[in-house]
Amino acid sequence: MKILVIGAGAGGAAATIELSLAGHDVTLWNRSPQTLEPFKTNGIAYDGVLGEGVLRPAGITASLRDAVRGADAALVTLPTFSHGVVAQALAGAGWSSITPVILNPGHTGGALEFHEAYRRAGATPPPIAEFSTLTYVARKYQPDHVTVSGRAGSIRAAALPGGAAALAAARQLYPTAYDTGDVLASDLSNVNMVLHPPGAVLAAAWVEATHGDFTFYVEGMTPGVVRVMAALDNERRAVAAAFGHDLPTVIEEMRAIGTVSADAAADDYRAAISDGEANRRIKAPDTLTHRYYVEDFGYGLTPFLALATIANVQTPVAAALSLLGDAACGVTPDAGRTAERMGIAGLSRDELMRRVRGAS
Repeated sequence: MKILVIGAGAGGAAATIELSLAGHDVTLWNRSPQTLEPFKTNGIAYDGVLGEGVLRPAGITASLRDAVRGADAALVTLPTFSHGVVAQALAGAGWSSITPVILNPGHTGGALEFHEAYRRAGATPPPIAEFSTLTYVARKYQPDHVTVSGRAGSIRAAALPGGAAALAAARQLYPTAYDTGDVLASDLSNVNMVLHPPGAVLAAAWVEATHGDFTFYVEGMTPGVVRVMAALDNERRAVAAAFGHDLPTVIEEMRAIGTVSADAAADDYRAAISDGEANRRIKAPDTLTHRYYVEDFGYGLTPFLALATIANVQTPVAAALSLLGDAACGVTPDAGRTAERMGIAGLSRDELMRRVRGAS
């Protein structure tokens, strides 16, 4: 397949490497020529679970109009707060309304927001699918080098009605992905929404005082943090149940993905997370502008609270974390992925379920 990878961060670099090695014709796009220049000059150096080497993909460009030509599918690997902007950019660049778009990841509400942003741009939305989480644990420690410490095993995927082609493309590119039924199931399986906000809020002073000089998933996983995390996880599962989905705990979900040990106890959050090989060496955020704050509050908790309101499920822990996170970061609740931006404001539970399942 001819694949357009959108985003040259760690996730985009990892996807470009894996899909190129699998035989796909990959073009890497990023709006910043400066971000792409090290890859253009030196190739994409990589190490970790995908092997080690230097790869030059079929194409690297900062011109979206050039990048979209002839593509069989687009894989959006940018942070989820970029989804609305990317949708508008693709619409403006002439992306075909029948060519699939895959959000890697969609996290919570990604496909819904992407569809709504595309519609508001005055264009017909293409087939849209999303993964519940990024298919990689990866970091760019150097501008031309990505370290991929983990690669997702079994991962949830879902498409909006009319998105069968996008779901098929997603599963072709990532054969371990499986159809989880509808985007509410994938939205509510966003592990980062559970993993990051409790530690990010409760360690905010530590983050600012040390500039993140501690291991987030080991030193940051104190008993108090873990108790809050477990309570947030219970709220997530209750909202999912209100929409007809019996979702596992975040630890069971991470076992399936492969970011914690296969024999990790489902009820021992601290041991499972701190012992996970993919995450144990990752440092904490260095500022309150890190994506653990910007992304996992406004684009994790905010859409989750919108879904909880529609489901009529009380989520006091999520609400408290959201308020504290927004206050600490100096942002307002309407800065993130709101019900309005997802196009679901005012819907009832049954109306939302019909929206995502295509039922009459």
